[in-house]
Amino acid sequence: MFGKGLIKGLEITWGWLFRKKVTVEYPDKKIVMSPRYHGRFELDQDKCIACGLCANACPNKVIQLEKTKLGKKQILLKYVMRIEYCLFCGYCVEACNKDALKFSSVIDMNQYFRDKVRLTLVDRPAPTPEEIAAAEAEEAAKAAAAQAAAAKAKAKGEEG
Repeated sequence: MFGKGLIKGLEITWGWLFRKKVTVEYPDKKIVMSPRYHGRFELDQDKCIACGLCANACPNKVIQLEKTKLGKKQILLKYVMRIEYCLFCGYCVEACNKDALKFSSVIDMNQYFRDKVRLTLVDRPAPTPEEIAAAEAEEAAKAAAAQAAAAKAKAKGEEG
């Protein structure tokens, strides 16, 4: 029959005409984002061990990090993301083995000037020599306490 496709198309069009609208008046009303939404990055400084896996996983080499050693631990000094080149693929978040790097549900990442686009998540000064010495002394005390506990446990095991 002639016009069968036209009638089907009009049925679909008229069906959508009377349904509830899904348009959101954005600045006034905001939609709830999915938990899997790739928004602004968040870094938990306490969890981060400055391993650099996130920077190595990034295909565009967006992540720049500076780190220093404080005793046996690595301390993150600077963590900068050049968001203007980011694909938001999530490889960096997947690569983080301590779950320190996450996506948030923040949508508003727009900037007017290009130099404001970079996202600095950590920017702290390098530790002073006094802090380094204190950290080394603390590690030595922990090691001595562990050795003493091991010796005490060994002596207790020999008695029994």
